[in-house]
Amino acid sequence: MSPEIKRKKILIVDDEFDMRTFLCKLLANYGFQPIGAGDRIEAMQIAKEQNPALIILDAMMPKESGILMYRQLKEDKNLKKVPVIMVSTIDKKTFSRYQKFQSGPYESGIPEPGAYLEMPLETEKLVRLVQQMTSTAAYDAI
Repeated sequence: MSPEIKRKKILIVDDEFDMRTFLCKLLANYGFQPIGAGDRIEAMQIAKEQNPALIILDAMMPKESGILMYRQLKEDKNLKKVPVIMVSTIDKKTFSRYQKFQSGPYESGIPEPGAYLEMPLETEKLVRLVQQMTSTAAYDAI
């Protein structure tokens, strides 16, 4: 056995400090290395520097739209393959419509997120998704 096990980095982007803290503690208990960010600008900088294995992203942040960040991630050549779990109070159908509306005729469109979870979160489901998406992803954090 190796003396140091490499823990996969999970970037958690949520403007609500309590939710961010809860998710960081939850995922740390399952052996991940969570990194929290409170807004889109901070999160994009962290994503570029830390190469997370997965991003959990709040779709509805008041100042900085999580939906805009998702689009930026999928348009970035170095980050587009990082799986994303979108978390929101809006339902998936509404989110999908918004995504299609935002894609103009000149764009090929943005792919759906790897998973979409509605609030309130079921923690067991979230942990299962994180484990599955980080173990099957071709992308492995450095």
